[in-house]
Amino acid sequence: MKYRAEIDGLRAFAVIPVILFHAGFESFTGGFVGVDIFFVISGYLITSLLIKDINENQFSYADFYERRARRILPALFIVTAVTIPLAWGILIPRDLKDFFQSVIAVGTFSSNILFWQEAGYFGTSSELKPLLHTWSLAVEEQFYLLFPVFLTFAWRYGKSKVFWSICAIAVISFLISENWSRHNSTANFYLIISRAWELLAGSIAAFIVLKHGVRKNDLLAFSGLGLIIFSIFYYDESTPFPGIYALLPVIGSVLLILYAQQDTYIAKLLSIKVLVGIGLISYSAYLWHQPIIALTKYKLGTELSLDVKIYTLIATFILTLITYYLVEKPTRKKDFLSRKKFLCISATALTTLAAFGVLSASNHKDALVLFKQDIYAGEFERSLLKSEDQFKIQNGNNIYIWGDSYADALTHPLAETLSEINIGLIGYIKHACPSILGVIRNEPKRVGVRFSEKCRKLVDSTFAKLSSNHDATDSGKKIIVLTSAYLWYSSSYNIDGEPILINDNSDDNVFLNIHSALERTVRDLKSLGFHPIVVLSHPHFDDVENKIRLGEHASIAASVENAEKLNAAISENLQGLGVSLIDPIDIICERDQPQCHAFDPDKELMKVWYDGTHLSKQSGYLISLRIKEIVTELNNLHAQAL
Repeated sequence: MKYRAEIDGLRAFAVIPVILFHAGFESFTGGFVGVDIFFVISGYLITSLLIKDINENQFSYADFYERRARRILPALFIVTAVTIPLAWGILIPRDLKDFFQSVIAVGTFSSNILFWQEAGYFGTSSELKPLLHTWSLAVEEQFYLLFPVFLTFAWRYGKSKVFWSICAIAVISFLISENWSRHNSTANFYLIISRAWELLAGSIAAFIVLKHGVRKNDLLAFSGLGLIIFSIFYYDESTPFPGIYALLPVIGSVLLILYAQQDTYIAKLLSIKVLVGIGLISYSAYLWHQPIIALTKYKLGTELSLDVKIYTLIATFILTLITYYLVEKPTRKKDFLSRKKFLCISATALTTLAAFGVLSASNHKDALVLFKQDIYAGEFERSLLKSEDQFKIQNGNNIYIWGDSYADALTHPLAETLSEINIGLIGYIKHACPSILGVIRNEPKRVGVRFSEKCRKLVDSTFAKLSSNHDATDSGKKIIVLTSAYLWYSSSYNIDGEPILINDNSDDNVFLNIHSALERTVRDLKSLGFHPIVVLSHPHFDDVENKIRLGEHASIAASVENAEKLNAAISENLQGLGVSLIDPIDIICERDQPQCHAFDPDKELMKVWYDGTHLSKQSGYLISLRIKEIVTELNNLHAQAL
């Protein structure tokens, strides 16, 4: 295949925005589209090479995978190996365990699957994960494993059928991606099924170039570069991606491949030595930038200043040059070790990485020391039900708990506490879906209303189940615990700048009415014979995880003013309704102090989880003890009345 300098220049337009985006340069808000450009280029080059070899009856799986291994693995091993000791010295135990899991994923070509699974409600910020960028390598590696098999199998039926088959698969993948961009955004971002169309767009371009050659069309080539530049500077993290929005950088890349013939102005621009040089080292640059930027941000515990950003770019450039000239470039040559030795060493290295990751992750899973047990270990994640709609911990008489992730974080300490008095717990839980009748989640228009509808249906079905009361026993008082992120719901906006909650069947702002909506909920539950126990709001703590990493536990504090005002409004509205109220401020804070401290120095425990908004297991137990007292008193009164 004839070398095209403009393709290396296009690589520069891919890698530079990605690096500047991750470094935090505000102008490059859509720099993440550089990955999509890489996908198109990879699809084009790989398909071109495969077609050439198949046409000439020279295709060999061994040759193909050897070339891919020489291209990808040596530099990847070096970067991962250097990152391991750096991460070991910087990351806290919880994040170090996650890091070693990503090392396993690197060694098994499954990083995209890992980060898809990790991208949950409470995960460490993605920008702080040193090996996060290997998700895109995993997508390409999975493509390399599958596509040659498909192509060689389908080739026997003719080029035309192969071409249209690829077009059909690309369309299906695109439709899945567009659907998932609104309903399953995390899977859409990471998984090959929704990314395949971008690689296949490059494959389609390869077939067209094979038949018609690279055509000269300055207008279309200029349009292609324009689409890429527009997406780099116009898109941002709120853009549903990939999907229809990814068409701009993908189509732009395809137009450049098809029409940036070497005599066009755009091809001449892309072929200038600086851009071609950056393109040649783009793989090593891509490998190095994320560990350097992520670990620097993690260590400093803040966004990077301009000076630090520049230092990280310089470090990336220096390590890139070293890796390219001493590792990447030499190992690509076939005279650098025989195929057998190279593949043997590569297989050994992959196995070693995976094994080392497994051993290291298992050794760090039990790093539970004092308050670190509450913050660092997997206790938080294990205490959550991962958005299940219902659970039962039956033990004699049963009470209910209904709410969002705040209720979820309370369920395990509450279940353990109630078991001491032979009381079971039946829960209706959905993260980000409050136990408040008459309000709905106000989803951003660009995201759609799927979660709003699911939340509304869950609230309605929960109330219907409570109305039937088929799980309750007659020997105890009908009791329900209500708790949700009332403070957050009463003051938060969605990404369109609109209130996060609105009244059902209207567009009214519920910032000032959340206590009225809760009053309605309590009245309706009372009409069903329930005694509600409402756990009110606690202060929200900012920047908890950063301060923990920096060892500044004692300085983590929050004003109680906002929580006190909302709790007072709710209490006033519920007064006289026969409801029990629990104010966490009385339990985890000093009532006469303007600030609440998140760290308990006497017990060396944190009162909130590392996100700063959910109460820790320790605080959950303290609140559960108060709930236990109320339940015991209510059941005694109920027994006396029988």
